Amino acid sequence: MSTHTLRSGWLVCLALTAFAVGTDDLVIAGLLPVIARDLDVGVAAAGQLVTAFSLTYAVAAPPLAVATARVPRRTLLLCGLALFALTNLLTALVPTYALLMAMRVIAALIAAALTPAAFSMAAGLAPPGRTGRAVGAVAAGLTVALFLGVPIGALLGAAFGWRSAFVAVALLTCAVLAASALRLPQLPGAPDTGVREQLRHLGRPAVLMCVTGTVAGATCGFMTYTYVAPITRDLTGAGGAALAPLIAVVGAAGAVGTLLCGRATDRWGADRVLIAAFAGMVGTSLLLAVLGYLGGGTAPVWVLGCVLALWGFAAWGFAAPMNARILHLAGDGGTEALALNTGGLYVGTALAGAAGGAVVAGYGGAGVPVAATAVGLAALVFMAFSVRWFPASAPSARESRADAA
Repeated sequence: MSTHTLRSGWLVCLALTAFAVGTDDLVIAGLLPVIARDLDVGVAAAGQLVTAFSLTYAVAAPPLAVATARVPRRTLLLCGLALFALTNLLTALVPTYALLMAMRVIAALIAAALTPAAFSMAAGLAPPGRTGRAVGAVAAGLTVALFLGVPIGALLGAAFGWRSAFVAVALLTCAVLAASALRLPQLPGAPDTGVREQLRHLGRPAVLMCVTGTVAGATCGFMTYTYVAPITRDLTGAGGAALAPLIAVVGAAGAVGTLLCGRATDRWGADRVLIAAFAGMVGTSLLLAVLGYLGGGTAPVWVLGCVLALWGFAAWGFAAPMNARILHLAGDGGTEALALNTGGLYVGTALAGAAGGAVVAGYGGAGVPVAATAVGLAALVFMAFSVRWFPASAPSARESRADAA
């Protein structure tokens, strides 16, 4: 990324926007037992707060992108951040489970407008030959939320109650809002092409194949991440003490993967990097499966950590080239296509939870990497055909020279 981009600070603001949204989305997972006790509901009922957020996001992101396409990007981001901060503050004050559920749905609606806008703004403001890096930086904000924002929120919840975690997200969002008001430049919305034309962009086979690939890739990746606890137990025999370091390793590797795959996208093109990331995800899932069935449940924790680091790099690394690819293929409908793609990510996450749960119930933690490998292999084959039928252009000679500068 150019030094001017770094000095201006707009990309940092967009990455922090993604970080705030990702933290708000994921932090509740570590607070479910506390919420259940405080609001006098079962843990399973509290878990539906996560489901409601994910489903709302997945369903709402595309129509919200269409509805807000012509709104100037800076205005959309600033208004969205202000509403997001207010929503989280009100969430900390709700007295009942029903009101908490309603606030999670509202938060998901705002997040569904914010995240695609942040990605599209990063791509629109990036200098020539730097789109992949810019998109990768925003994706890294979401990834960092997994291993930094979520544990901090869980610690706050344990020390001061679950409401304090949402207050913290509100304060974080206010800080991002203040920085964004100073640093985000103006960027116009999409031209007035009409709803029918916007929907036509979303209906392109090339775009739909990208979204399908994202659903399959997320199903493969989040299956392993969601059930890393039983995987660790069955592959190494280690207890909960080993889990936190392993999750941190996965998160850190994932953040590095999104950034480096973004840089690689600018150098070698989205298609090559995307296929390489999918292949890496399949290969490392297969390594986990082999470790499970040959290790006899006594594999060293450090070996599992090394494999999970490689897996995290690839599993999160595919986000940058996939978003860069869909932006190229969607043309003027880039923001709407990104919204559809992020919705696909949430669909894949939900499928991963359901399928992985069935696998754990039937075959234990060692069965999860086997199932993930099968899903990932199908995704890899599908995307190989997709990039052959609908190739995204490789970087031009001028962009390659700019990237090397």
